[in-house]
Amino acid sequence: MTSEITLFVNPTAGRGRGARAAQPAASALRAAGFSVRTVLGEDAADALTRARAAVAGGTGALIAVGGDGMAHLALRAVAGTRTPLGLIAVGTGNDFARALGLPVRQPAAAGRMIADALKCGRLRDIDLGQVGDRWFGTVLASGFDSRVNDRGNRMRWPAGRFRYDLAMIAELAAFRPVPYRIRLDDGDVREVEATLVAVGNGSSYGGGMRICPGADLTDGLFDVTVVGDCGRSTLLRVFPQVYRGTHTEHPKVTVLRAARVEIAAEGITGYADGEPLGPLPLSARCVRGGVRVVGP
Repeated sequence: MTSEITLFVNPTAGRGRGARAAQPAASALRAAGFSVRTVLGEDAADALTRARAAVAGGTGALIAVGGDGMAHLALRAVAGTRTPLGLIAVGTGNDFARALGLPVRQPAAAGRMIADALKCGRLRDIDLGQVGDRWFGTVLASGFDSRVNDRGNRMRWPAGRFRYDLAMIAELAAFRPVPYRIRLDDGDVREVEATLVAVGNGSSYGGGMRICPGADLTDGLFDVTVVGDCGRSTLLRVFPQVYRGTHTEHPKVTVLRAARVEIAAEGITGYADGEPLGPLPLSARCVRGGVRVVGP
């Protein structure tokens, strides 16, 4: 592997933490003997074009500096290639980095860990979710959680998972379960009244909400968590349990597994890795070994 690697930076991540984190991360990588090139871009589209050019040009690794949104963008550059992806997680949620066992909001430590892993060849192939030409590493959210995500992304305070706690409370006042149509692999269409349907490649979203606690990044399958027609009081009791992953024990919660999932519902937007994909219906497939990652 070449010693020249690319640092893919989101300067706005975590209220500027992305830009601040790039320097100690780059210093740690250079101290380990790597030549580091930084890619910024004028906007997301330009940054993606530059990242893809770096991958096509043979960079030894693409190291994304930011949060889950930046990781989501980086996946579009490296998915399906053999270029390793590393994460310097300094965003709000950082669920993908947690799933990979990487340090969170410790850019120098993450840089040192990634440098050591690259030098020692500690790389592994993990699954990705794919919706059209988009890829995701954590969870495709739809329903109550996607509306919470939408509201949380508009909020500027507080930071971290508490932002989503407040957004959840605000959404509770207006939300009602909606009719879903769900198809798993080649099975029949299931029609259910649901509060949310979450398709998990990874286990968590929203800064540690373990909505799909049993999801495995290497089994070639999604865990699909369906929360049924909960009233507000039930949802208030069940939803906070996602931080422990114990919500799946509630009778209103069903966990399914499949390699392909089609979900449809009126007026619902799908989010993956915290980024909007568009309105339902959406079809997702789990791609085994879709990306090579740098791990501890």
